[in-house]
Amino acid sequence: MTFEQFIFYLLAAIAAVSGLMMITVKNPVKAALWLVLAFISTAGVWITAQAEFLGLVLILVYVGAVMVLFLFVVMMLDINMAVLKEGFTKYLPLGAMAALAIFALMYMVLGPEHFGLDVTGTPDVKAADFSNTEAIAVPLYTVHVYAFVLAAVLLLVGIVAAIALTLRRRPTTEVLYQNIDKQVKTLAADRFRMVKMDAVKEQPIVEAGEEDKK
Repeated sequence: MTFEQFIFYLLAAIAAVSGLMMITVKNPVKAALWLVLAFISTAGVWITAQAEFLGLVLILVYVGAVMVLFLFVVMMLDINMAVLKEGFTKYLPLGAMAALAIFALMYMVLGPEHFGLDVTGTPDVKAADFSNTEAIAVPLYTVHVYAFVLAAVLLLVGIVAAIALTLRRRPTTEVLYQNIDKQVKTLAADRFRMVKMDAVKEQPIVEAGEEDKK
């Protein structure tokens, strides 16, 4: 076994264990941290496969931005773990069937008969000045441009959903909110009313002592 193979199997094992711990721990914050470790180990696998750009982007984008968003949402939601555990036994058979189906599909697509070295061959060693960023960008923005735009839209939907989940509106008895639409549609006649009153002559103020003298 070469040193590169040892590093690959080590990082792959760390990623597998981290993914397993992420779905088994009870604390959602700890699950997010295990997912961070899985991302970092996967980035290491990509770097060993001479895809340095993908590995660095995985660390900078997912670990540095997406996971911060995950932790923010988890902490803001204040998840009640007792409520989440109520339907665990009820949906356990369905979840097991779905997991088996997912693993079967992954094996059909990612099995050794499709991605073994005897099928794909040994990857070519690239020169030091080779730019894998250009090698990824050219087909991404030409052949796969529609899939790239669709992925951007899905990310936007995820951001909007995260904001909607963390938005908590307190009752109007505690906080006064502005209704901008209602304010814009308000007419002057609804807020201002002219009142006509007769002129009243002001009576002089008479002290108590002077009134007794009169």
